[in-house]
Amino acid sequence: MRCLPCGEAGLLVELDDLEQVLAMHAALQEVPPPGVVDLVPAARTLLLQLDPALTDPGAVAEVVRFTTLQPGAAPAADSVEIAVVYDGADLADVAEHTGMGPREVVQAHTGQEWRVAFCGFSPGFGYLVAQDDRLHVPRRSTPRTRVPAGAVGLAGEFGGIYPRESPGGWQLIGRTDATLWDVERDPPALLVPGTRVRFVEVGA
Repeated sequence: MRCLPCGEAGLLVELDDLEQVLAMHAALQEVPPPGVVDLVPAARTLLLQLDPALTDPGAVAEVVRFTTLQPGAAPAADSVEIAVVYDGADLADVAEHTGMGPREVVQAHTGQEWRVAFCGFSPGFGYLVAQDDRLHVPRRSTPRTRVPAGAVGLAGEFGGIYPRESPGGWQLIGRTDATLWDVERDPPALLVPGTRVRFVEVGA
């Protein structure tokens, strides 16, 4: 673990892997150090945003270094179900990568609980992880210049849903009408770190 100050109002905690990030996020969410106002996870780091009137990066770093991590722990959040039509352009390629048939890919995707590890790429995009590693597939060798909003994809150890049309290199296995980002909603993002997600197959 390495703690790096980010100005007067931030502390960046570098960790070994995503599991440690989730465990640190869960621990600090449950018992936040005094003066910490927000936690922002990423793949290998956790950013702590501070109130400089109440604390400083050095004091918070001392607390973080002595925080006990529980393996398998994850931040608490709500759960959602997302209806998916599994007709993605890369479903057959994912089946080939995984050695499963397309129906087995769908069953693997719907048959487990996913959790939002962190957010990024674009507003509302959550990087989801799950226990079953059979769906770990490489990104497309040639990214698409346009991926439609609502496309459900896989890349590496992550699953995700495109909140809006954008370029992208994820393997697309389906689509959903769920609104991932809505500025009129509080919070705007449907998926925030810790959210538990179940995908449900529906007809076209």
